[in-house]
Amino acid sequence: MSPADTFRTLHHERPPGDPLVLPGPWDAVSARVFADAGFPALSTPSAGIAASLGYTDGETPADEMFAAVARIVRAVDVPVSADLENGYGLAPRELVERLLGTGAVGCNIEDSTAGVLEDPHRHAEVRAAAGDRLFVNARVDTFAHGDGDPGRAVERAALYVAAGADCVYPIGAPADVLPILRAQVPGPLNAFARLDGESPSPRELGALGATRVTFGPWLQRRAAAHLGELAARLGRD
Repeated sequence: MSPADTFRTLHHERPPGDPLVLPGPWDAVSARVFADAGFPALSTPSAGIAASLGYTDGETPADEMFAAVARIVRAVDVPVSADLENGYGLAPRELVERLLGTGAVGCNIEDSTAGVLEDPHRHAEVRAAAGDRLFVNARVDTFAHGDGDPGRAVERAALYVAAGADCVYPIGAPADVLPILRAQVPGPLNAFARLDGESPSPRELGALGATRVTFGPWLQRRAAAHLGELAARLGRD
């Protein structure tokens, strides 16, 4: 079984309330922490990696992003999927080959650029270039950058599934919309957990229909905040 197929099996036949929880490492150390905690796979956040490299989200050069992903992959023995933002302007075949060169088994691809929804056929081109070598998590940005219409999200998600996407990711979808998406979108569904103490927990998101749960940059930001608290104490203790 290929690494990508191993990753796929983690998404299949998951019961309600038991989603695949994928922490987002931003460097080799955080990746090892998550793997040592027993998580079976990881999913890198572009914003978390950007922060670790000194960039704002969306401004990381492609070479540095691929290098960072490669370091994370080398650090652990579990499958790693990578957030590739909107593809860095690379042709689908080059994007796929460069990601495979890092050892990653999958990717997130946004379907908007500068807040404008893209032609949904772009995801199909990435799938065609990757074949079965990568797990493609197709982001649906209608809640983040569109009009928030669940019907439109279902339409775009259905196009991605028909094009061969392994999973769809309606980022920013309200929790009460997840059951609607679950009922109308075949295949795995990725939900975003905020860890703010007010949003649903990963288990609750699973009960609402999420197959898998990711955290974006929240874990990196929480770690940075904790480090800031420790730093503030250094001069007092």
